[in-house]
Amino acid sequence: MRAWLVNWTEVAARQLQFRGTIGEIKRAGGAFEAELRGLTEALNVPLGRVYQKSCTAVLGDRACAFDLATPGYVSERAAEEVTDRRVFRFADLAGFAPDWFRHGVLKVQSGAASGLQGLIKRDLVEGDARVIELWHPLGAEVITGDLLRIEAGCDKRMATCQFKFNNLLNFQGFPDIPGDDWTISDPTRSPRLDGGSRRV
Repeated sequence: MRAWLVNWTEVAARQLQFRGTIGEIKRAGGAFEAELRGLTEALNVPLGRVYQKSCTAVLGDRACAFDLATPGYVSERAAEEVTDRRVFRFADLAGFAPDWFRHGVLKVQSGAASGLQGLIKRDLVEGDARVIELWHPLGAEVITGDLLRIEAGCDKRMATCQFKFNNLLNFQGFPDIPGDDWTISDPTRSPRLDGGSRRV
């Protein structure tokens, strides 16, 4: 789009004031507000990859390529005891180690909350029960008997990718880059100046 300053008595006498695109549009107070984005807005678009220790993929997406249908990584079962639409208690989750589902996803397959899902905050054993706790309550009630799908969680670490999912070839992180502590540490005086490893 272009915005001009125009002399209405002689429209040929005009000056270009702005060139760009319309961004976010909001409605407030009975009117619309349109955000104007200049030509430099294209510079705000992330390009390329983010370099960080942890994996940038989402478990099961195209970059990760892990098949969540692999036996041992998903449990489909009926809800048993639900508290605050957030805490799910089961009498038994045999075959899954404690913490197996932490960082995973709980998806509701039937009932009033069908189609809703929540991220799993904790997966622990309390007495004879297995407790799956979400970060936030679901947007609708889940009752006993509603079908749930509970997917294993990934904490984005290389060791998890390697040993839990056997998917190291698709790990999308950079585990060997130096951390912040290394980059801001002060140089130290060493009697050895032979080109060896730097001592911190």
